[in-house]
Formats: sequence, C-alpha cells, structure tokens
Amino acid sequence: MQNTSTPIATAGRYPRAVLFDLLTALLDSWTVWNAAAGSEQMGRAWRAEYLRLTYGCGAYVPYEELVRQAAATVGLPASAPQSLDDHWDELPAWSGATELLRALQPHCKLAVVTNCSRRLGPRAAERLGIDWDVVVTSEEAGFYKPDPRPYRLALERLDVQPAEAAFVAGSGYDMFGTASVGLRTYWHNRVGLARPEGAPLAEVESPTLDGALPWLRGFRPAAS
Repeated sequence: MQNTSTPIATAGRYPRAVLFDLLTALLDSWTVWNAAAGSEQMGRAWRAEYLRLTYGCGAYVPYEELVRQAAATVGLPASAPQSLDDHWDELPAWSGATELLRALQPHCKLAVVTNCSRRLGPRAAERLGIDWDVVVTSEEAGFYKPDPRPYRLALERLDVQPAEAAFVAGSGYDMFGTASVGLRTYWHNRVGLARPEGAPLAEVESPTLDGALPWLRGFRPAAS
C-alpha cells in the first residue's frame, strides 16, 4: 500500500542531490493556466490535454507548440496561450516549496528537471529564489519526461549516481521515468491527480511538501 503519511525522521544523511519537477511539484502553474483559460474548468481541460501530448510525444517538440495545440483541441482561442506566456513570470510557488529548498541547500545539490523550453524553464526556476546547481529542460535533453534522458542528463551534470539522489515529482507520469533511472521518489500530489495506469508507486505520496524534509533527512544510513 502506498505511503501517504508524513515520514518519521530517522537517523541518517541527506542524499547528495535532490532533483525536482518544477511546474507541478514546486510551482502552482495550475492557477496561471486557469486564469489564461478564463475558468478553472477550461484551464484543467487545457492542462490535461497538454500533459497528454507532452507525456505521449517522447522526443522534444517545441513546448510552446504543444501548449498552443492543446488549447486549440479543447476549444480555447489563441489569446489563451499568449496570456499564459505573458503571465509566465507570475507563477507562484506552492506553500512550503521555498522553505524546503532553503533547508536542503546547505546539505544537497539541487536540480530542476522540467518539461519545458530553454526560454521558459530557467525563468520559472528563478521564481523559487535560490541558486540551482543544475536546471535541465526537455529542450536541452531532446526528450520529454518520463523518457529517462532528462533525468540522466541532470544526474550527469550534477556528477551524482541515481542511488545517491532523490526526486520530488509533481505528476504520476514521472514515476515511469524515475523508476527506470533508479531514483527514489516523493510525489507531491497537490491537486489530487490520479496515478496513471501502470505507473510505479512513489515511495511517498502526499498532498503537501511537509513530509519531504523528514524523508530526505533520513535518506541514507548514518555514517558508522
């Protein structure tokens, strides 16, 4: 049975690196998408179609193109993707996100692995107000998550092995990728997304980030 409770901190050490999904795990991109769409209902439909396209295409197709295609499919005007782009620098962080990152920074390398473009990914990462060690976009990797290549590129740039790192996911699709790479995963399922059919279980699933720090603090056995 999947663990949805807050992990109890045990004696141990942090991972060498923590990798994060950006637009769902750390940032509340849902609010900005909904505003651009004109309603929560249309925003969720648009976002769901975009996610379907993204996780289904594998090799990189321009992020902005997928956003426009998804908007057209659900019946939104061209002004919706433009509004999303115009308000990109207003993406809010989920509660607890910046606090978690600041608590981890003295102990771990921190990285973003995001299904986004080179143009928009780093701008979104800047919303968290920290100095990232690595920011990997799917455009750089040439593939969208959950293909293993974006995760592996981040690990390579960090010079960290999968067993020494953890991943904080925002979508259940990430579990396909993290399982294939060998990354233990905490799923911050803030909006109650259904786990995709066949997706491996996360080690922890929670609607908040509250349990992430205790889980990461006891990630590796304490030195003897």
